[in-house]
Amino acid sequence: MAGVIERRTSDGLHPASGYHHVTIASPGRPAFLAGQMPMDETGTRVVGVGDLGHQVDVTVEHTRRALAAAGAHPEDVVRSVVYVVGGQEAAARAWHRFAESPIGAAFTSASTLLGVTALGFPDQLVELELTAALR
Repeated sequence: MAGVIERRTSDGLHPASGYHHVTIASPGRPAFLAGQMPMDETGTRVVGVGDLGHQVDVTVEHTRRALAAAGAHPEDVVRSVVYVVGGQEAAARAWHRFAESPIGAAFTSASTLLGVTALGFPDQLVELELTAALR
């Protein structure tokens, strides 16, 4: 039996801008993607230093490949966590760029957007963590 993903937003919660407060996945197997980052092909150097948009675009491509490796599509994502170095403006810019990207469907499920002071590599401005429900 194929898994079913149901997305809900409650009237008792604040309006959600593009995402849903609750995502229910059943039955199926979860796929947990490690944080995807804007790294070069060697995995040793951040690309797009100082350019949040470029870093988001590279992270989108890496995420697309990771989803494919899991046998999943953006529509199968049930939770996302976006980490962005910088304030609210940078976080909002990153969120909207992700949501309008080729993996934008991933951001209609339960999601968290976090502004952080630093990530794992010098000059890294963004990281994306996803959970998908395999069908």
